Amino acid sequence: MVPRGPDQAVRVRRAVALGGLIVLLILIVVGVHSCQVSQANGALKDYTVSVNALMQSSQQTSKQFFNLLSSGTGSSNAPNLQSQVDEARLSASNQLSRAQGLSPPDSVKTAQQNLVLALQMRVDGIGNIAQQLQPALQSQTATDADNGIAANMARFYASDVLYKDYVLPTIVGQLHKSGITVGGPNGEPLFAEQFLPDVQWLNPSFVASALHSPAAPAGPSGKPAPGTHGHALNSVNVSGTNLQSGSANTIPASPPPTFTLNFSNTGQNDETNVVCKVTVSGSSVSGQTVVPKTTAGQSTSCKVTLSSSPSPGSATVKTTVQPVPGEKSSSNNTLSFPVTFQ
Repeated sequence: MVPRGPDQAVRVRRAVALGGLIVLLILIVVGVHSCQVSQANGALKDYTVSVNALMQSSQQTSKQFFNLLSSGTGSSNAPNLQSQVDEARLSASNQLSRAQGLSPPDSVKTAQQNLVLALQMRVDGIGNIAQQLQPALQSQTATDADNGIAANMARFYASDVLYKDYVLPTIVGQLHKSGITVGGPNGEPLFAEQFLPDVQWLNPSFVASALHSPAAPAGPSGKPAPGTHGHALNSVNVSGTNLQSGSANTIPASPPPTFTLNFSNTGQNDETNVVCKVTVSGSSVSGQTVVPKTTAGQSTSCKVTLSSSPSPGSATVKTTVQPVPGEKSSSNNTLSFPVTFQ
């Protein structure tokens, strides 16, 4: 065995020291990268949470806005309806300002630009419609105003396309790329509902019927058509849960709940401008919407959002498909439910 010389021992120690330094540098680089990845993921998660909360708030503005248009109150007080709709515009403007104040990670900056544009469309649409409401409820200007309102509804449709087809996919793609779970009980929540509740709002005649405008399609005149007429209200649900008439139903009072009325045209005739209405006992809280047409023998549904949040506590909710001309029995048009609002 050849003994090591002093130089060889020094070289060994230097090699060991260099190896240790290299390992240390690798650990530092890995640690810094891990920290950077963690910060980037945290920023992406924070941005996603902010967008989700913002779009939920925008959805509440949608419910407020379309409930006002469907309430039928404008026919007796158009200036008041315009004032209330302008309040919805202020809410939408606030949501736009919040969106403009977000600080998105570089990976979702394009999504952020589209988000801001979508919310700008909603502000502009509500503002333009508010200006058309009084003309829409005056005989001389109703037709043009209804057309203008329907045209502005297209802004909401476009905003939904922009959000659902361009904002959401970009955010989801970046979350997946970063290994972040999307949806489910443990994943990042993503809001995917649309602002425009029904594409029928793009139809001027539907707008006119909802507003009770002078330009609304005329209902049956004179005697009803031969044959039977009428509807049957089959069930009512809130957020997908059917209400029970024989037991207590618990419903969140805020935001104002939306009731889905499922009903059938049980007559031999198609019907037009069918009114769905929901009232809360012991209060002035109510809501209504108009279904432009139902088909004989077919089932359909309507969504009715209450005008405001009911007071917490027990009440009776009455849901009705109002009788149409020629309907001889309306006993199956109404369902009532005991409800506890929380």
